[in-house]
This record gives sequence, C-alpha cells and structure tokens, in this order.
Amino acid sequence: MPFSSLGFSPTLLPSFLRAVAEKGYSTPTAIQSEAIPAILQGRDVVASAQTGSGKTAAFALPMLQQVAETADQTPRRVHGLVLVPTRELAAQVGESIVSLARYLPRRVKVAVVFGGVSINPQMMNLRSGADIVVATPGRLIDLIDHNALTLASVSTLVLDEADRLLDMGFGDELGRILDMLPRQRQNLFFSATFPPAIETLAEAMLNQPLRIKVQAGPQAEPEIVQRAIEVDAPRRTQLLRHLVQTEKWQRVLVFVATKHAAEIVADKLRKADIEAEPFHGELSQGKRNQVLQDFKLKILQVVVATDVAARGIDIAQLPVVVNYDLPRSAIDYTHRIGRTGRAGESGMAISFVSAVTEAHWQLIEKRQHLNVPREQIPGFEPLHAAKPGNMESSDARVPEPDANGGIKGKRPSKKDKLREAAARVQSGQGQGQ
Repeated sequence: MPFSSLGFSPTLLPSFLRAVAEKGYSTPTAIQSEAIPAILQGRDVVASAQTGSGKTAAFALPMLQQVAETADQTPRRVHGLVLVPTRELAAQVGESIVSLARYLPRRVKVAVVFGGVSINPQMMNLRSGADIVVATPGRLIDLIDHNALTLASVSTLVLDEADRLLDMGFGDELGRILDMLPRQRQNLFFSATFPPAIETLAEAMLNQPLRIKVQAGPQAEPEIVQRAIEVDAPRRTQLLRHLVQTEKWQRVLVFVATKHAAEIVADKLRKADIEAEPFHGELSQGKRNQVLQDFKLKILQVVVATDVAARGIDIAQLPVVVNYDLPRSAIDYTHRIGRTGRAGESGMAISFVSAVTEAHWQLIEKRQHLNVPREQIPGFEPLHAAKPGNMESSDARVPEPDANGGIKGKRPSKKDKLREAAARVQSGQGQGQ
C-alpha cells in the first residue's frame, strides 16, 4: 500500500512524500498503514508497535495535515499536543515532526518543552504561539501556570509511551492536563507496549477507539543474544569491569536502579581507567546531552544509567546492554535490551543475577517466555545460594527491586495510580468525547 492511498490531502501529499522519502520510508510501515487512515478520519486510536516501527510518523503526519489545513492565526494556537515521559524522547519526537513538516507550504511551528533547563527561553519561544507542542507533563504545567500557553484549542492529544507516563509517576500531572483540555478532541495512545492495566485509563479517555497491535515479523526480530550471569551482588562492579576489559567492548550501556548507584558505579569504573559517566534524571540537561553525544562519538566507553534512558534514546550500533540491577518489570526489560540490536544490527544483553534476585529473574523469564541458561565467569563464581526473602545490597548500598515491580513499602502500585488517574478523567470529563 503506497502513502498516496492512505487518505492524505492531494495538495499536501507531495510535501509528505518528499519528507518520508528523506526519512527512508518508500512505503508505509504496518503501523502507519493501519493508523493513518483512522486518524485522518478523526477516530481515537490505541496503537502498540515495536520500537523503530515508525509510530511517530503514524500520528505526526495526520496531525500535520490538520494543522496545515487551518487558517493562518496570529498568534498561533496549539492544535496538537504530544505528551512524553522523558526529555530525550521529547527532543526525538519534536525533531521527527519538524523533519516531516519541512516541505509543507505553510510553516508549522513545533515547540518542544521539558524540564531540567531554564523555563525562560521556552516562554520566549511561545510568545508567538505554536501549532504543535511536544512536552513532558511537569514542564507543560509550569508553562501553563506562567500563562505562556493555553490548551483551549487542542484538537488532538497524543500520549506517546503512555504506559511509561504513568509508571514514572506522572498520574497527577496527567490528570491536571486532561482537565484543561477541550472535551471534544481526538485521543491517540501510542506505545511499544501496553500492559493490561493501562486499559483502565484508555477506557476512561477514549471514545470507541480503533485498537491496533502490530507484531514484528520473524525477519524484523532484532538479533539480541541474551545472557544471565550469576554473581554475588557485592562483586558486580568488579565483574562489569572484567567484562568490559576482557570482551573489549567499545561501548556498553549499563542499567542500575538509582541515580546513587549510577554515580558510584561510574566512579569505580573511572578509577579502573575506563571512560564512564552516569546518566540520570537529576543531571542538568546540558550534562545529559553531553554524555549522550560523547557516547555516540565513542569518547565514552560506558554509560551507567537509570531507566530514564530505557526509552527515547537511539544509539546506533550499540553492541551491549548490561542489567547491573534487574529491571522492576518484564516491560522495562524489553525496553532496556531494545537499546541494542537496532536497525538490523546484532547485539548482546547481559543480566547480573544474584542469589536474592534469582526469583525475580525467573519471573522476568516467565513473562518474556525466555529460558536463558545461567553462566558463571571464572573467578566470579557466586558464594551464596538463593535464599528467598533475603535482602542484599549492591556496591552502591542500594536495595534491589522486589519481584512485584518495586521496592516494597516505598511506592504505590501501578494499578493504584491507574485507577486514580482514570477516576479523575471520568469525573472531570464524563462521557462527552
């Protein structure tokens, strides 16, 4: 099916064809073929597709057509709102939309806003308005509170990585934003994964949505070798250093549970003459940009990251991902290892498994339908057998996640967050979509 048959306006089609060709699309991807006609017809959509499937273009192209067909307005009014969970994903989505709009007859202004940087330049940029805003929830609310923009004209709302928005604790912010939006609007949920719990929010927000789930064909499955190495928790950093040096990895992305662990593990690697930097949400945006740039240029050999890096970051030809701390959920495991083996390249994903985390690793295996043989590295054989219920701390003195998806007693469950957000939507909007 060619792009010309998806329902685009004949006057805008040449501009879109030129833009998608530059992005490498000769024909629509599966998610684009199914979602674009429905979105152009004004339907709500819940779409799940693998990372790299072209889902940004699937919602961006119809949104751009809607904006391009509106009359010129001064100042511009926000017609499209895209909410994302991280700064990096905001920048990536914004860049993609701008590139798709490059050849439209009327310039479309796309504003990308996120926290961690000064709000003043973003306020200045919004003085003349914007057609499309890509935002993290917290910074969007800050700008609204400063009267820098209004959501009264939004006709299309996109939640990109919708599950992650709630999982990262944006439930309250999302509820506030939904209260400010017009009741009559189009709602689009896009994500690489959709856990059953997210359906609670979808049922409250969406009006008879088209549900799309695009499965990757066998030929599209990334070639990722998955390994599980048994090691006592206090020796993980030593093992990591040993693997980096003996396996001669040029670049490796290491996932840890907290920013504190990221700082300590990176520091220990630097002391072993390995170029390493931490990457977490409390770094300044300038520092985060610099770390990513140095990593892409192979100036850095290791980046030690919290899950803020699990989505929205695309490092070409990244050979190895290491789960120093196991992820809290099977879904997070998918996104972590998805940083390698991209664009047809092969990759490797290694998980460190201790006596304490063996049960949690088995749960991840069960939910991912995996059976990964356990390995032991000579000189790093574990001394402790699995003891259910025993808590063990890492080199950074950080408790490891429990098997239910979090540190017990430290956070509300995901289902509690979803129910609360859905209740707010239902009470604030009723059935008028």
